[in-house]
Amino acid sequence: MQRTIEPELMLEEEQSQAYALADFTEPNTHFLNLFQKTFGSELAGSVLDIGCGNANITLRFAQQYPNCQIDAVDGSTAMLSHARQALVYEPLELQQRICLIEGVIPNVELTPKRYDVIMSNSVLHHLHNPAVLWEFIKSYGMKGTKIFIGDLLRPSSPKIAQELVELYAASEPEILKRDFYNSLLAAFKISEIKEQLAAAQIDNLSVTQISDRHVLVKGSLS
Repeated sequence: MQRTIEPELMLEEEQSQAYALADFTEPNTHFLNLFQKTFGSELAGSVLDIGCGNANITLRFAQQYPNCQIDAVDGSTAMLSHARQALVYEPLELQQRICLIEGVIPNVELTPKRYDVIMSNSVLHHLHNPAVLWEFIKSYGMKGTKIFIGDLLRPSSPKIAQELVELYAASEPEILKRDFYNSLLAAFKISEIKEQLAAAQIDNLSVTQISDRHVLVKGSLS
């Protein structure tokens, strides 16, 4: 099945509201557990979260790693509005460790210029040109930067994509079911991601299927 691109940003208020109310506990917990399994439970330094959305993973990461300072970037004003609303309910100490930044890669400018950790979840499939993500990571990474990129995996047919929607999102609002289906069609195969990494000259990172619908790119920049 050929890739079908979708809009890069979630700009609709109805969209952002649906995502804010949806329960992504299972995949988000899986993402964070795999991070801890890969890099350990003790971590300090600067973290860049690309495409943070409503900051659910960002907040949980900050709770899990109290010695990290996190810059969380997203291009959607609507999604960041929900992130800011969620952040105000957190302890002041945690609020001070998270900086929410509105901007679209690769044009957003960040400080520090280098990060100890760069992560993202469900961003790659939104990009019309996936090279943007890998070049951005190279720009803000350094030798030893920990990379952790989770995303959807494109199924072999529209029929299987629809079956995954019914399996995991049958009770969700229609807008979420629509977006999930479109995102599956826009996702990349493992072979395509490996080609992207090779072109970016960061092919030392591993690419692994971690569920029937998710892929993980991880490792450290050399």
